[in-house]
Amino acid sequence: TEAYKQEEEDMKRLGEALPKHRVTAMFSATMPLEVEKLAKQYLRHPAVISIGDQDSVKNARIHQKILFLSSPSKKEAALREQVMMPRFLREKVIVFVNEKKHADGIGRMVERFGRTCVVLHGGKSQEQREENLETFRKGGIVLVATDVAGRGLDIPDVAHVINYDVPSRSIDSYNHRIGRTGRAGKEGYATSFITDEDTGIMAPLKAYLESTGNPVPERLARHPAASANGGDDDVLY
Repeated sequence: TEAYKQEEEDMKRLGEALPKHRVTAMFSATMPLEVEKLAKQYLRHPAVISIGDQDSVKNARIHQKILFLSSPSKKEAALREQVMMPRFLREKVIVFVNEKKHADGIGRMVERFGRTCVVLHGGKSQEQREENLETFRKGGIVLVATDVAGRGLDIPDVAHVINYDVPSRSIDSYNHRIGRTGRAGKEGYATSFITDEDTGIMAPLKAYLESTGNPVPERLARHPAASANGGDDDVLY
């Protein structure tokens, strides 16, 4: 993902600047495969300390909903419905997309719906990113972002996370994205748009929903990419 690529570039520059003989300590809230591979490049025979159960990061206060759309062209209508829900009109909402080249266009789309919107991705300058985040923190704003906002940002009171694009394969990225809501003991909502093109995430997403006690739509449950059995259930849009 964009976030991991940026982290890898930063670590490479830092590693080249440090002396060969050193003491290195690395800390991470989670240890997905990408981070583990990155750590192995810079640590020699490390002692690894893990605290807690990995499943504990699956927040039971997040109500997850999957909208299985008939085609990607249906996403605009689905997004309008979600961001214009009366219960979220005065709340902070984050819309995640997979590629920064699409983020600004989705931001303009949200503004056409009538919502105030800011955009955050790796193509923005640090000054722009900080300014947009400060605007978002004030509330009642929609933030359109790539995975650069899915990690390391502690923004209170995010009411709704929308995956306009689901991560192509990484359930860890999905977990980090929806983890922007339902924080500090509060309930949160996460809605994800999925189509027949998103086969890479279907099996892990189905398993994740089941493990967190959230409903699995029939079309996902019976899709060949998620199960041995296929199905022709109705599509929501």
